[in-house]
Amino acid sequence: MSKPIVAIVGRPNVGKSTLFNALAGEEISIVKDTPGVTRDRIYADVTWLDRAFTLIDTGGIEPDSRDVILSQMREQAQIAIDTADVIVFLTDVRQGLVDADSKVADMLRRSGKPVVLVVNKVDSFQKLMPDVYEFYNLGLGDPIPISSASRLGLGDMLDEVAGHFAADSEDEDEDDRPKIAIVGKPNVGKSSIINKLTGENRVIVSDIAGTTRDAIDTNVMHNGQEYVFIDTAGLRRKSKVKEELERYSIIRTVTAVERADVVVLVIDAVEGVTEQDAKIAGIAHDRGKGVIIAVNKWDAIEKNDKTIYEYTNQIRNTLSYMPYAEMLFLSALTGQRLNKLFDLIDMVIQNQNLRIATGVLNEIVTEAVALQQPPSDKGKRLKIFYVTQVAVKPPTFVIFVNDKELMHFSYTRYLENKIREAFGFKGTALKFFIRERKG
Repeated sequence: MSKPIVAIVGRPNVGKSTLFNALAGEEISIVKDTPGVTRDRIYADVTWLDRAFTLIDTGGIEPDSRDVILSQMREQAQIAIDTADVIVFLTDVRQGLVDADSKVADMLRRSGKPVVLVVNKVDSFQKLMPDVYEFYNLGLGDPIPISSASRLGLGDMLDEVAGHFAADSEDEDEDDRPKIAIVGKPNVGKSSIINKLTGENRVIVSDIAGTTRDAIDTNVMHNGQEYVFIDTAGLRRKSKVKEELERYSIIRTVTAVERADVVVLVIDAVEGVTEQDAKIAGIAHDRGKGVIIAVNKWDAIEKNDKTIYEYTNQIRNTLSYMPYAEMLFLSALTGQRLNKLFDLIDMVIQNQNLRIATGVLNEIVTEAVALQQPPSDKGKRLKIFYVTQVAVKPPTFVIFVNDKELMHFSYTRYLENKIREAFGFKGTALKFFIRERKG
């Protein structure tokens, strides 16, 4: 089941980053008293009671002039409307209700998306409640007073947010068709791949980066099985600012990856693997999705007997944190090796759902421990009692040990490699949790 997406929209300096950090539980964003300083961090996983969701920050606004602020707020609101399940519209009790708030409220209201109106910086409910009532004028329902800095009222706000996504996610669960997100930088050929798979020009393709208009779900039949391809190519309009364009494409990627079972990262063979490719791949890795790296435009490369080997090494080095990812060299233009994509998708989905019996798993781990002694510190040696698999998609394991502190990251990695040698798990991340028990 994919996690709901919640986006925060608001004017400069109303406290979006402070709220983001308060909910994410860590200092992820830069917070200063200068409007427009928020950079880079875009999303975080949040859990409230028994509900998990992905929180998205739609971006800082540069405070050049009132007109620029309003146009950028509209851009933010549009991103939120396009991608989020619930929108948190943040306002500031101290600045009061301003014209830009009303104009953005109109857009949000017309979108039909659930909007939670939040009034920030209400440090004293007794003193400031009369000022909160002014925000009823936005016509977005009851304003919820909070103070991000003092962490007041966040529970009421989260209850309201979670109330909007309880019912939807269950319906979605019944759709068991494999969902594949096609991700990558603008203009690497994501839409061309989908066009070739469907045999029709469903998605607008031209040679200008960022021309696909919106994320489109395309159903493709192959050997009697239906697949849903999620195309993230979309930038609704070409942004003047490269940073905004990149931010928008990353937000689109997060939302598509969240819904997908398998992520196909498309890399341009001519350009090679880039830092932005690594960023995008990291989103799929963090979320434990199946990953296939598709190197497109392979027909445009001059090749000798070492080309594939050199390319593979370059990609493996740049994406060293995901050695499990499957790789495919193809051409959307000629259709070369494109059919192999379905075989890889089927294999990765199978591995994502693979369950290993506890007895068999522990035989492998016992053997691994015998081959390489667990670490010790000050005379105390790590003891592994047993390992059990607790979930699939991604396969998730709990390792019970005598002392968590002794379980170095490198030893967990060693055990992961041994489990992969025995059971494959190609194309999928594995998750490990370490639990202590006395025994």
